[in-house]
Amino acid sequence: MSRINILLHKRDSQHVIKKLHESGLMEITKAKNEFFEEGKMDPLVEKCAHYELRLARIIDILKGYERKKGLRELLKQKEIKKIKVKKKSFEEKIEDAKKLLEEIEGVVIKNQEEIERLEEKKEELKAKIEALEYLSLFNIDVSWLGKSRYTIIKFGIADKPIKLENATVYSKPVGGKKEEKYAVLIVAPVSMEKEVARLKIEEISLEGKGFAKDLLKEVKKELKDVEKKRKEIIKEMRSLYEKKKLELFAIKEEIHIEKEEKEIQAYFGESKFTFFIEGYALSENVKKLRKIVEDATNKKCSFHARKVPREKDAPIHLKNPKWAKPFETFVELFSLPKYDEVNPTLFIGIAFIIFFSFMLGDAGYGLIIFLLSLLAYIKFRRSEFIKQWSFIGMWLGLGNIFTGILFNGFFGDFVPRFIYHDANKTLYHANIAGIELPIDAIHKPVIILGIALLIGLAHLNTGFILGIYQNIKRRKVKAIFVDQFPWFLLQIGGGMLIGSSLLGLWSLSGSEKIIAYALTIIGLAILFKDKGALGFFDITGYIGDWLSYARLLALGLATAGMALAFNIVAQLLPTIVPYIGIVLVPIVLIVTHLANLLIQSLGAAIHALRLQYVEFFNRFYEGGGKRYKPFSISRKYTEEIK
Repeated sequence: MSRINILLHKRDSQHVIKKLHESGLMEITKAKNEFFEEGKMDPLVEKCAHYELRLARIIDILKGYERKKGLRELLKQKEIKKIKVKKKSFEEKIEDAKKLLEEIEGVVIKNQEEIERLEEKKEELKAKIEALEYLSLFNIDVSWLGKSRYTIIKFGIADKPIKLENATVYSKPVGGKKEEKYAVLIVAPVSMEKEVARLKIEEISLEGKGFAKDLLKEVKKELKDVEKKRKEIIKEMRSLYEKKKLELFAIKEEIHIEKEEKEIQAYFGESKFTFFIEGYALSENVKKLRKIVEDATNKKCSFHARKVPREKDAPIHLKNPKWAKPFETFVELFSLPKYDEVNPTLFIGIAFIIFFSFMLGDAGYGLIIFLLSLLAYIKFRRSEFIKQWSFIGMWLGLGNIFTGILFNGFFGDFVPRFIYHDANKTLYHANIAGIELPIDAIHKPVIILGIALLIGLAHLNTGFILGIYQNIKRRKVKAIFVDQFPWFLLQIGGGMLIGSSLLGLWSLSGSEKIIAYALTIIGLAILFKDKGALGFFDITGYIGDWLSYARLLALGLATAGMALAFNIVAQLLPTIVPYIGIVLVPIVLIVTHLANLLIQSLGAAIHALRLQYVEFFNRFYEGGGKRYKPFSISRKYTEEIK
């Protein structure tokens, strides 16, 4: 990454800004220089924001009436049709926005207000219909409700039948089975107004003349007319959106691009006649960037570039091979590396595939993951998001096919149980360099545990090696002898002694024992000198981190064990449920294995990432970097032509 400083005359600023925006080669940062004042936004930003906001409002309104897409339409990835636009001046773009708004803004807002009014009316009529339906149970005139000279007639809903002395009360059940409610009509003398008011009922007020049944027909007809009118306006809005959708988005995008170019001046340093621009560019793009700026100013500018030293802070641009790009998501989920840190994407990608494949470890499940991912990759190739995750899925599928064959898993013991008709058989039998294959995870878990711990040891030491590389780059040689070196000594020396004395894996000669003790003592001395008594917790912590890789075995056994159990249940079904059981076997197998695949895949993914973020990153990685964001034009709905 290179730090860029540009000094130019104000008369060239608009041309330079446009060229920088088009090239997308430079991230512009807030200029900090004592000789320059803080820059100000172009006054035209307000005009851009005004039109962009109005266009966004119209789009939001119309989008709400877009025809809802079905699942099939959502799955069909249609390429967004781009409108070809010629280079236009700021005034021409504003004029385009003004013309479009003059054409449709008034209609859209008027229709929206009318729809809102009709919806309010609709809700009022629905409430009135409900009230009239309750009142129609008593066959009285609506005008009778309320207080007259001699009587009070009150109508409402109560939770239970109402009783009131010296008054006539009519109650009829209106609630369903779950909710008991009663429509209540009370006729009482005026003298009982206070007693009636104290009754626990939800009063319903209605206006009008005529019997409830007759009014109900009129209100229902009115509701039908309101709904018809509402649908007509919605149809008009939908048609307008389909007709003007691309134009709206295109003009809004053009205005937004202009707004970005006008806003960026606030990041500049400013004097009476000049602008000072600071930022970053990829070192390989510096020559190209210099030419763009010098051509835009007829070489009447000062352009200075210097490579940013590792110890300084700078934005991050992850450089990875194409196949590793999808795994950048996993780095971002934790945190981007600082400018002086190692890019861990490659290591995360490879380790994630290995760990996930080890923990799921079934060739049948791997085949499903691979085929589904391949289908998604081909079917949704226009979606970069789906393409990336499908690519990861294909690698995970292939990894599981390999580990499944290695560990004797194809939908558990499906092949031996249902095809070979002998659950004790293995998928195949092979002997490579004296190693019997496959290694059955269920019957030989200790071997799998040993492999898991060896993988863990390799992973942790990769972290230490990256830590050494990182410290060399940072020129912190002393840190290597404190943070990484003692762990290599402890692992070699301690491993020799533990393997000999505790596990009996080998025997050591006298000189070998002296070397082992020396390495262990030196490692402990360095560790405790730096950390003091807390060094003890570092040792126990490291052992805990290493043993944490035993989860590779645990989750693999869980997958195999669940698959085995489902196969046994399916095999027993015809015996447990005669005749029907035979039909149920394929259904049970499909449902249970799909459920197992989903649950175990989720667990494998989470734990594969956990081993990276906690155990691996703890050896060398901090994170906290900021992504490199060049000042560039992003076009989704338009394509500029000359």
